[in-house]
Amino acid sequence: MSDFIKRMTDKARLNPKRVAFPESESVPILQCAARVVEEKIGTPVLVGNPETTQALAKENGVSTEGFEYFDNTSEEAKAAFAAEYVANVGSKEKIVLKKLPNNIKAAMLLLKAGKVDCVAAGKECSTGDVIIETMSAVGMQEGVTAASSLGIAEIPGFEGPEGEMLAIADCAITAWPDAEGLAGIAIASAETVKGLLDWEPRVAMLAFSTTGSAEHETIDVVREAVKIVNEKRPDIKCDGEFQLDSAIIPAVAEHKVKRPSEVAGKANVLIFPNLHAGNIGVKLIQIFGHANAYGPVLQGFAAPVCDFSRSAPVEEMLGNVAMLIIRAGAAK
Repeated sequence: MSDFIKRMTDKARLNPKRVAFPESESVPILQCAARVVEEKIGTPVLVGNPETTQALAKENGVSTEGFEYFDNTSEEAKAAFAAEYVANVGSKEKIVLKKLPNNIKAAMLLLKAGKVDCVAAGKECSTGDVIIETMSAVGMQEGVTAASSLGIAEIPGFEGPEGEMLAIADCAITAWPDAEGLAGIAIASAETVKGLLDWEPRVAMLAFSTTGSAEHETIDVVREAVKIVNEKRPDIKCDGEFQLDSAIIPAVAEHKVKRPSEVAGKANVLIFPNLHAGNIGVKLIQIFGHANAYGPVLQGFAAPVCDFSRSAPVEEMLGNVAMLIIRAGAAK
């Protein structure tokens, strides 16, 4: 277990939460759920037929001690949940019953109803499926219009305000956000690092220009996003537009940024202007900077959901669930 994942599991253990796992017929999911119990960071709630899940676990030597279940193959269980959901949340019983046979939809309804604190999915289903069902059932965080992902990079030799750590977004979800979307990504990222890592967020909006050194319509989008964040959330330290070096190197910021800034040269959260830059950027620091990248943390929703990489080993999945549980605790 890496030091970072250990820190996350230690922190999650202080405030365990209920985690819905909709992909109950996946062996890695069962192994991850067992680790959640073993590490005492939460209670796994497996969506699906309990007998099928237990048989698969037994066949693969996975302990199911501490597991709970939501049996969406049981007509009685579905009817009881649907009636309770309609009474407490709203909607029509017919609509709820139609969604419940689908494990991902069922997990999101459990989250919306407060039966679980968070949902961990994506090992077998696509990121798109996770996002669509989360948006449909759970909705967006206030002030946020676009879903996004935040990665936590641990970069050997980097000396920033958080040591070798930097938070970066968005590297996986929204291809070309407008100013409102980009502002929402900045707000969600600030909330994520504050709740997850206890950092004071200093959010830099990146571009190929530093405070007017170049002009282009795409830079205007970044500038407008900064204004929106400052208007909507004046409590968040957010500034730009900055080139990367101006955002994270104090000497460069002193030379290039000729106005007071609480972010320039000391940013701990970097917001890329689009997914091209984000995807390229994270791979550059991984390949050439030998960085460890943790996450991605799916963000922007009204309740915490995580999306596993399909190739992720169980240890990495455990780290994602630990971060999810921490965020669920912060949200409460």
